[in-house]
Amino acid sequence: MAGWDGFGPYLDLDRDAWRSLRASTPMSLTAEGLEEVRGLTDPIRLGEVEDIYLPLSRLLRLHFEASAGLRETIGAFLGQDIRPAPFIIAVAGSVAVGKSTTARVLQTLVRQWPQHPRTELVSTDNFLYPNAVLEQRGLTNRKGFPESYDRRALLRFVQQVRAGAAEVSAPVYSHLAYDILPGQRQSVHRPDVLILEGINVLQPAPAGALTLADFFDFSVYVDARTDHIQRWFLGRLRALRDTAFTDSQSPFRALTQVSTAEVDAIGTRVWKTINEVNLIENILPTRARASLVLHKGAEHSVTRVRLRRF
Repeated sequence: MAGWDGFGPYLDLDRDAWRSLRASTPMSLTAEGLEEVRGLTDPIRLGEVEDIYLPLSRLLRLHFEASAGLRETIGAFLGQDIRPAPFIIAVAGSVAVGKSTTARVLQTLVRQWPQHPRTELVSTDNFLYPNAVLEQRGLTNRKGFPESYDRRALLRFVQQVRAGAAEVSAPVYSHLAYDILPGQRQSVHRPDVLILEGINVLQPAPAGALTLADFFDFSVYVDARTDHIQRWFLGRLRALRDTAFTDSQSPFRALTQVSTAEVDAIGTRVWKTINEVNLIENILPTRARASLVLHKGAEHSVTRVRLRRF
């Protein structure tokens, strides 16, 4: 069922009510395609795509088409052609909540719209300061907090994409190396749709300054209970110990030599002292800025959707 969230700005919909809004949106993602975009420990299945992401894809397409109409209206008012601006979608949420999977699924579905828009996905992790800079500034244990990002460079990147620059590039962050890769860049060439994913995309700006959200057409916050996210974080850490951490380049290779109990103890300490603090102080407060909130239950499946109505 659906209902107004009191006098607040959100319409609250349960899974059944949201599923019904898919209408005739076709399913364009196969099981093999979903496996390619699924996170390491994210149990997402095709049923979740059908129930949750197809209605969202339909809603995003309606916004995309409406934005084109608005440009035409402004152009008619000015008596000139207005260059199409990229449609920018933000995906926010905690570490380990599944926002990267959400962003990749959306990218796949958006590319299958009738317009077949050129769609790029960029992570704000690319704008983390290199580890050497974090160490110099005493921010090694604050990685992921707002001050650990080059926010000016990130804002400049989004502004240039939005302005229609022919090519805009970003640094490249490697989760394997746990650092920015020197000399490597991700180039974006005038996309029709840009999906920007990261824990900090909805952060407010200082008074009088521009913020990333000023350039977004739509934003999604992936939400869940803190204790559930902690469990998912620990599960992902165990999975990484058996996969990526075995690589000789991984700075966390030592974790492959300890027991599961020790990995859990280390992970719990990291969660409690870093990730949970960042979630409560910086990430969760931005949830109210999102156009839409996907709330997950204990098994990673979306149970409710909150859609901003004003």
